[in-house]
Amino acid sequence: MKRAVVVFSGGQDSTTCLIQALQQYDEVHCITFDYGQRHHVEIDIAATLSKTLGAKAHKVLDATLLNELAISSLTRDSIPVPSYNSSLQSPIPNTFVPGRNILFLTLAAIYAYQVEAEAVICGVCETDFSGYPDCRDEFIKALNQAIVLGIARNIRFETPLMWLDKAETWALADYYQQLALIRHQTLTCYNGIQGDGCGECAACHLRAKGLQHYLQDKAGVMASMKQKTGLL
Repeated sequence: MKRAVVVFSGGQDSTTCLIQALQQYDEVHCITFDYGQRHHVEIDIAATLSKTLGAKAHKVLDATLLNELAISSLTRDSIPVPSYNSSLQSPIPNTFVPGRNILFLTLAAIYAYQVEAEAVICGVCETDFSGYPDCRDEFIKALNQAIVLGIARNIRFETPLMWLDKAETWALADYYQQLALIRHQTLTCYNGIQGDGCGECAACHLRAKGLQHYLQDKAGVMASMKQKTGLL
């Protein structure tokens, strides 16, 4: 039996990864982390979506120790979430949570070991991203190698969205006939607004720009996505 673990936040990217994983694996487990994030509602949304889409299990893991160490606008209410334009002024915006993906992927790999999953799937992307160093392909591959050495099991880190832009990520959701669910039921917004979000933060800007591009050129974007993902 083919099993996978999806690092699942209930946002656009991780939900798209879950939708695809459910088509590719016999059994899919979701793991969501409570790290004292600014908007705790994302945990409830992740629980609802994992059940709606048919994941085998959904585990919420306490990772609040990260909140004690990682200072970010996503972990501190006192730090304002920057608008899209202001976030461009810094190479790494204050929405970056230092060490988050290092911790999450490590814990997800331990969980995958226990449930005998062969893959950990994560929705990070290097093509359209906010400058986070832990979303880069080089980092994912390096950590994956270290994990395999450390637990003596060949658990793969899969990043299906790594080379897709946001328009192509929308196309992937539409390919699986789940565009409406992704648009209206996920939470990507840094200000904690479900669906189309606040429209002001960097996450909302990338999401809306990608959707607009996809809706304007469905055939072209779909063809590009299929070529990159091998879904021809």
